Amino acid sequence: MHIVMFLVPLMLLLVALGVFLFSWAVKNGQYDDLDGPAHRILYDDDKDMIPDDARTDKKADTEGQASTRDSDQNPDNKA
Repeated sequence: MHIVMFLVPLMLLLVALGVFLFSWAVKNGQYDDLDGPAHRILYDDDKDMIPDDARTDKKADTEGQASTRDSDQNPDNKA
């Protein structure tokens, strides 16, 4: 019986703490946008992570390979 006298106030204290933390989270906007993070992972933003100079170097390499292939296929074209 003595344990009940200890556990009831402890339980009330924990419930009050939970209600306080929940109201704090709601006030600070933690539950405002529940669908946004789930949809944000579907957006393709990998291009933003590639630096611009890496894109131009790769484009120049592919253009150089294309001109080499064109001259190999067309022997009349002397480059």
